[in-house]
Amino acid sequence: MHPELLYQLALTLIPNIGTVQAKILLQHCEAEEIFHAKKSFLEKIEGIGPVRAASISSFNDFSRAEDEIKFIEKYKIKPLFLTDPLYPQRLLNCYDSPTLLYYKGEADLNAQKIVSIIGTRSYTDYAKQVTDDLVKAIAAQNITVISGLAFGVDAIAHKASVKNNLPTVGVLAHGLDLIYPPEHAGLAKDMIKNGGGLLTEFRSKSKPDKHNFPSRNRIVAGMSDATIVIETSIKGGSMITAELANGYNKDVFAIPGKITDSKSAGCNYLIKSNKAVLLPDTKEFLQLMGWEDVAKNKKKQQREIFIELTKEEKIVIDILKENETVSIDDINFKSGLSSSTVAAAILNLELQNVILSLPGKIYKIA
Repeated sequence: MHPELLYQLALTLIPNIGTVQAKILLQHCEAEEIFHAKKSFLEKIEGIGPVRAASISSFNDFSRAEDEIKFIEKYKIKPLFLTDPLYPQRLLNCYDSPTLLYYKGEADLNAQKIVSIIGTRSYTDYAKQVTDDLVKAIAAQNITVISGLAFGVDAIAHKASVKNNLPTVGVLAHGLDLIYPPEHAGLAKDMIKNGGGLLTEFRSKSKPDKHNFPSRNRIVAGMSDATIVIETSIKGGSMITAELANGYNKDVFAIPGKITDSKSAGCNYLIKSNKAVLLPDTKEFLQLMGWEDVAKNKKKQQREIFIELTKEEKIVIDILKENETVSIDDINFKSGLSSSTVAAAILNLELQNVILSLPGKIYKIA
């Protein structure tokens, strides 16, 4: 038995303790220490309080955690706790990042370039062609493809990735003791054999219940640099993922469709409302993400030598000088400026070639 893993698993079993509360607790204690801490100490932690402290102090159902460890060992599952270096680091920037993930596969969950490709289950021939062409075009860029292993665009993206020898990871809304839909069991095996994998935050014996899918979608959105919506209706599950990606300050792209086509209504809405960038072709996507050598296509612009910076722009520059790269969230927090003021300052600095924008709304001095 692994005592550390036992307590990490148990942390996910405590009633009234979700991912956000677990994160708060781990800022004060190691997983094992949480279970040995005094109730008076726990209830004083902001965000925990007396009810949650009582849930922790009274918890004694470690047998469920022990059963899960047996399952993990039997099927060679990789448990990835929040503090594990193999845990998808991009997820740590999400306020509701999963406490523990279960992983089967070899794909690097912290690969340099990760893209989520999502869309409707009831797809058109147009969506299939676009997805196939997109994956084929990015194959040379060594990009890891993430999706949800669902019917439709998800499956097309996974199959195209396997065909083009790209690692692809399916994020599941259930435990690793089953594959849903069962028709994709063969595809799942092909993905793992091709160097991809299957990832979930749900323990074994967890069924693909309806309320699990939004939780699954946040992982798809959070662990990627960009999310590409191929085709979706206005109320499709992909819309939830796109909204989550926006909330995580991730780049979102959408393939436009006919205004009369209900299956493209979601994509068209995302573009119209500036929640997604219209994606006309793969070349432009790679350029926007900084994943293509733009020097091949145009001369690199030189930074202007004499630039008069505003007070707000100087604040942003000073923050960027402290580290090689800084996220938009850190800039907003450290600057003390409003998000709109920061956005305006960053835009002006980019136009003057003073700073560079990297995937995931990360910035650095040019």
